[in-house]
Amino acid sequence: MSGTPTSKQALILWCLLGRHGSALQSTLVPRIDRADREALIAARYLEAEKQGRSLLLTVTDRGWAWAGAHMGEPLPPNFRVLQDWLERLQADLAATGRTLADLVGTPPEMPSAAPARKAAPKRTKPPTPKQLRARIENAYLALTGGERAQAVRLSALRAHLGDLDRATVDAGLAAILRGDRTARLSQFSDPKSLDAAERAAAFSPAGEPFHILWIQS
Repeated sequence: MSGTPTSKQALILWCLLGRHGSALQSTLVPRIDRADREALIAARYLEAEKQGRSLLLTVTDRGWAWAGAHMGEPLPPNFRVLQDWLERLQADLAATGRTLADLVGTPPEMPSAAPARKAAPKRTKPPTPKQLRARIENAYLALTGGERAQAVRLSALRAHLGDLDRATVDAGLAAILRGDRTARLSQFSDPKSLDAAERAAAFSPAGEPFHILWIQS
């Protein structure tokens, strides 16, 4: 190759300069012939680096300098409109004293990788009635230190069963209320002693609130 790129090779440089001087060959149109690419590389107008299945083509400083000084060079006939625009831009740069690099500007910053989405928590199967009854009794014994026939406030029981939603715990309490021979629900003897936490934790299946659980031996 002589010191001057052919019109087709000049078009390759302008395709790359339109993308701030660097792009994957597979993304460029028109298609780049190997002979033209290698000629530009040999003349040190272009560098190529393997990237995946494609080549990353980058215009060298020599290529930038040539392009800035030869914006009026002929291009393939089908690209006459680009040649006309380059001539207009060359005239503007000469009048303003700006360079081709000023016109092209710096490449935009690559968008940062989106944060990885957190995996949705796995939904656990609700306990069976038998499992729920066992969970309630285990919580009861943990709160009484292993003793039975002790009063346990539902506020404390619900807190101990914090991994279960309210509806699940209520289902277990409802089963006790329906006829559990070893457990029962009761109320505070003095309603005035109830605080906001006890009222919020109450189990009220039919408008009558219960606040205490007893499990017999």
